[in-house]
Amino acid sequence: MALRGQRALAALRLWGLGGGRRSISLSVSASGLFGSGGSHEKEKLSLQDIAELIRAKSCQRVVAMVGAGISTPSGIPDFRSPGSGLYSNLQQYNIPYPEAIFELEFFFHNPKPFFTLAKELYPGNYRPNVTHYFLRLLHDKGLLLRLYTQNIDGLERVSGIPAGKLVEAHGTFASATCIVCRRSFPGEDCWAEVMADRVPCCPVCTGVVKPDIVFFGEPMPQRFLLHVADFPMADLLLILGTSLEVEPFASLSEAVRSSVPRLLINRELVGPFAWRPRSRDVAQLGDVVHSVEKLVDLLGWTEELQDLVQRETRKV
Repeated sequence: MALRGQRALAALRLWGLGGGRRSISLSVSASGLFGSGGSHEKEKLSLQDIAELIRAKSCQRVVAMVGAGISTPSGIPDFRSPGSGLYSNLQQYNIPYPEAIFELEFFFHNPKPFFTLAKELYPGNYRPNVTHYFLRLLHDKGLLLRLYTQNIDGLERVSGIPAGKLVEAHGTFASATCIVCRRSFPGEDCWAEVMADRVPCCPVCTGVVKPDIVFFGEPMPQRFLLHVADFPMADLLLILGTSLEVEPFASLSEAVRSSVPRLLINRELVGPFAWRPRSRDVAQLGDVVHSVEKLVDLLGWTEELQDLVQRETRKV
């Protein structure tokens, strides 16, 4: 299950999809919802229907898949774009191309560019936004079975979602491993060194201690295998802010049963929503935060979400 090839180049993207701010809601299939009778106008699900299913407790095992599009509203920069602060900082190291900092061969030769990027992304530099706290609210209400994230910014953890509810498909800064002796360390053991612009080294063998971020060619984390049990159990799949281009993460979008509703909140149609939609698919297109706020309003959770955001913000 290694990340490789051209499709893997998007694996650790830290930016969202382009597009305008206008939100539209549509069902992406004209297939029948109830039965297989001969009606010419068959009923389709809407965002309102998804909200009603949740409110009626018909969906109590929600699996969510999220990508970089949920973190861009928090200010996470695009490290590959010329002119961005991160890209400019990395140029002093003469990297051949931006993605090289996520390649093991380059890291073994020169780990400094990766740790320059890591310093920008380490916990505490950015704060969760409404989308992260919506997912936290799903957990608080006992509805979140699991959250699968492509992001390495750790904002899901910062929002208060327990690690046991998370599958960080492309790794995490919460732990680290020596590349020589393979000893494991808590992520915070590296923070002081990284913040001081030093490469963290193992206290036992002096090897470089690498945060447990999945580099190109590395296997997915063991927790990724939880999808084998989670997706068949799910009664609602939420997909937010992802291009659904990177495998094997992208294929999870088709791992739920065909009877399970799938809600895409994104700037544009992606993956199977575009080329093989199901009868119970709903796509809410446009600005991700605005779309989440619309769903929260339909659920009647607006005040609860605002209270949660305020409580968490006061902790900073």
